[in-house]
Amino acid sequence: MHPIIKLVSQRLALGLLLLFGASALIFGLTEALPGDAAQAVLGQAATPEALANLREEMGLNRPALTRYFEWLGGILQGDLGQSLTNKLDIADSIGNRLGNTLFLAFWAALVSVPLAIFLGLLAVRYRNRWPDKLISGVTLTTISIPEFLIGYVLVYFVAVKLGMFSPLAMINDSMSFWQKLNSIALPVIVLTLVVLAHMMRMTRAAILNVMQSAYVETAELKGLSNFQVIYRHAFPNAIAPIVNVVMINLAYLVVGVVVVEVVFVYPGMGQYLVDHVTKRDVPVVLACGVIFAAIYIGLNMIADIVAILANPRLRHPK
Repeated sequence: MHPIIKLVSQRLALGLLLLFGASALIFGLTEALPGDAAQAVLGQAATPEALANLREEMGLNRPALTRYFEWLGGILQGDLGQSLTNKLDIADSIGNRLGNTLFLAFWAALVSVPLAIFLGLLAVRYRNRWPDKLISGVTLTTISIPEFLIGYVLVYFVAVKLGMFSPLAMINDSMSFWQKLNSIALPVIVLTLVVLAHMMRMTRAAILNVMQSAYVETAELKGLSNFQVIYRHAFPNAIAPIVNVVMINLAYLVVGVVVVEVVFVYPGMGQYLVDHVTKRDVPVVLACGVIFAAIYIGLNMIADIVAILANPRLRHPK
């Protein structure tokens, strides 16, 4: 078997194993929480008889292991189950919200990834000079500030004082494309500021590491300009670590948007998850958790596979 096919198969199998372990961990953690959905629905004043009847109706009186494997079997068949609190189909409820979250993450990535790579290249071009120090200082400052604080500051100064964008990122199907972009402008700015520093610094570090190679010194001795050396020789050979850090941050843009969605009241997966956590709606929490885990593991698998394909010794084994 070709080494690339073998390694890719191993990564895929490991990803599936991790996803199975993540589903078991999420289910176990929800079971360990005090109280249950029946208690959340009926409140603290509910009688034991009423609680027992509702738990039986919801299926909460069955063994946890039985409920886990029933739920996992449904997931494998594409059935996410029903919400315990409103009896709505979870897949239908999640579909639109997942699309909203991916819409927000896509535009944040479209802004942050090219900008981070450009700033990383610029920092290498002027390394240890004022542009490099300025870029590093500004990006480190933004990553050190919690995203909820950045969000509230932008809402106050940009939305309230300047009136440039809407303070609430409410979108719906009746809005035009440009109205949606205007509505998500502030969340996109917050997410860009949060992930920019990590991607920029890793791009800079990866390129500087490659710059120590012998073939880069040869290119410099040939008289190529500093920009040509960086762009044509160093950057292509630093693709693997750059792709890894980009994928990790893309996963964050999808999975880690909970705080940003809550701040801007954005109708995405994060807001949906928070709403149902307070209700102890376990099927919804499990479905959201597994979807987030699948996205995170999937993007990291893609990064691993790209790193494998970018390795010339694996592409052309002796």
